[in-house]
Amino acid sequence: MISDTAAHSHPPEAFLPAARQCAEAFLCLVILLLTGCAVTPPVTTTGPQNIPPLIDDADRPSLIRATEHQLSYLRRLPPGSTVTIQGDTYTTAWLAESLRLFLDIINKNPAPEELDGILRKEFTIYQAPGRTEAPAGEMIITGYYEPFLEGSLVKKPPFVHPLYTKPDSLCIRNDLSTGKPLIGRFDAGGNLVPYWTRAEMEDKNLLAGNELVYVKDPVDAFFLQIQGSGRIRLRDGSIRLVHVSASNGREFKSIGKLLVDENKMPGAAASMQAIKRYLHEHPAEIRRVLHYNPRFIFFRWEKSGPIGSIGEGLTPGRSIAIDRDALPTAVIGYLVTRRPVVDKNGTVVGWEPLRRFVLPQDSGTAIKGTGRVDFFWGHGNDEEAMAGQMKEKGQLYFLVKRRP
Repeated sequence: MISDTAAHSHPPEAFLPAARQCAEAFLCLVILLLTGCAVTPPVTTTGPQNIPPLIDDADRPSLIRATEHQLSYLRRLPPGSTVTIQGDTYTTAWLAESLRLFLDIINKNPAPEELDGILRKEFTIYQAPGRTEAPAGEMIITGYYEPFLEGSLVKKPPFVHPLYTKPDSLCIRNDLSTGKPLIGRFDAGGNLVPYWTRAEMEDKNLLAGNELVYVKDPVDAFFLQIQGSGRIRLRDGSIRLVHVSASNGREFKSIGKLLVDENKMPGAAASMQAIKRYLHEHPAEIRRVLHYNPRFIFFRWEKSGPIGSIGEGLTPGRSIAIDRDALPTAVIGYLVTRRPVVDKNGTVVGWEPLRRFVLPQDSGTAIKGTGRVDFFWGHGNDEEAMAGQMKEKGQLYFLVKRRP
């Protein structure tokens, strides 16, 4: 039941600036992101009696592929950088060794019970603490997907709603006090000020000349920004991939929450599908509701995808998005929750357990704290239905190779 909770597959605001004075700041930011500074995600060691059976319910090739992407990410990090988890400090080299050991075990294809025993013996297992207002370890698990839209490279009805490329006026600076990026534009006096909001850009046509492709529906265009990447079928039948290239740096605001607060729909029913349905049934409301979210996403064409915020391809059913400031990314995860079961019409007809190894390979602007996980479903009608309906309780564990 994610509705509009996060925009995904974003690089950590690492966008090429328009002016030379931003270039040096951008370089500093990249260095900062890749330095060997230790971080301490608030994760707890889990006793053997509290660890669920480590039984995987998905296919082995997808797990191997996702783990190899995680290894590729680790190879790009400085070898001396470290991560501290619950007082235990690990080098990226050790985390890579953990992934290689995990791959060796998986490639031997042990029986489920044997795999569970091997992993308990070879790995230290930590648990994400979950939400502060919930029982220990309880998290909210939502879902996201890769939309598929019809589009045109030229503006011609019904293709009149553009996706935009990153404008030259967008700039980034590093805030030395926080280490986080400041995104904005230079005003007439040369000062970096916040970039225009969604409403300002669309009402004043400030992005003219930056159109990348046109789609049929402004609501679909909006939710493509929420998901972060997608597939566009052009009028000649070819399919091209779009991916986030930048944001305007504004705070994300949920239009689902807006509609619930305005009593337009009950909170329990505020799924992505319900929000889309409401807007299509009330077209006069579309502009006002979409403009409630000031955050805006710019796109680029991509040769492959979708790409997560660690710079690696996402694997459907294996990649997850977390808050990288709150939970560790360069590790193996194990997720326990429920998944929706949908019929051929995309209607949820039941729920079943989801127990599988996952890899933290993405992040989202609204995926904040230790109590949130967003599960990547992939692309397709079933995947869209499952992502849009998923808002379940669950637990997330992390595995790191034991020291001698």
